[in-house]
Amino acid sequence: MRILFTGGSGKAGKHCIDYLLTQGHKILNLDQVDLNHPEVLTRFADITDAGQVYDVMSSYAHYDELEAGQGVPKFDAVVHFAAIPRLLFKSDNECYRVNTVGTYNIIDAAIKLGVKKVIFASSETTYGICFADGEVKPNYLPIDEEHPTIPEDSYAMSKVVNEVTARSFHQRSGIDIYGLRINNVIEPHEYAENFPAYFADPKLRLRNIFSYIDARDLGQMVQKCLETNGLGYEVFNVSNDDHSVNCASEELIETYYKGVPIKGNGIPQSFYTNAKAKRLLGYQSAHSWRDYVSP
Repeated sequence: MRILFTGGSGKAGKHCIDYLLTQGHKILNLDQVDLNHPEVLTRFADITDAGQVYDVMSSYAHYDELEAGQGVPKFDAVVHFAAIPRLLFKSDNECYRVNTVGTYNIIDAAIKLGVKKVIFASSETTYGICFADGEVKPNYLPIDEEHPTIPEDSYAMSKVVNEVTARSFHQRSGIDIYGLRINNVIEPHEYAENFPAYFADPKLRLRNIFSYIDARDLGQMVQKCLETNGLGYEVFNVSNDDHSVNCASEELIETYYKGVPIKGNGIPQSFYTNAKAKRLLGYQSAHSWRDYVSP
């Protein structure tokens, strides 16, 4: 597929692009930082400027496309990761503005330029736990896509608004738009660097619901979304199958979630369930911290 990937120079994006290239896709990266990849051109643009977004989305993906002499091909899909990446990075109102206006511009341009699929990055923070003032417990465990999304911070608010925006665009256009509620992204080198501290003090992972997503498995998740057609508008939790600490679920529940209802049959292996992605997309996480570090 010919893919426009926004935010491909970021922590999550660069690993996704690496994975997607192995699947044979041609990718143009829209960012404000150079990806510096020999196979991928980066177009520097501001996603809050609709004109720049339209220009990049109707442009060549690389110089080799000039050779055919048949004009600019259309993109088959847009993967939208570009955003202010977290709370306490820029001012709250700027975070909200960039993330919401940028997502509106990207999806609007995609539909008007005939793109048939949009995949966008939402966040685990939409559940209102990660950046809460004080401790907020989930309504139930494991957290699935039906769990309420009522955050109190500007970053997570922007992601909830983006989900509503995407659903509205789907209602108008009928194209497939899939939102990814991405858990805390872990790069391969971070297992050895960070996980020993998590083993020593599991509470460090409380705000992330003790969950994570390997950056390479996130790439696989995007690929599964590209392969799967006809779902309309959907949101998916994106996580690995296990906790990011060396504790059993029973121990974590007893320590941190006593009294929180358990949804379904039995104690969940992870508190941030990816069952929907497995069921509808065929996603299956391939990387566990146990493969890279020992407690």
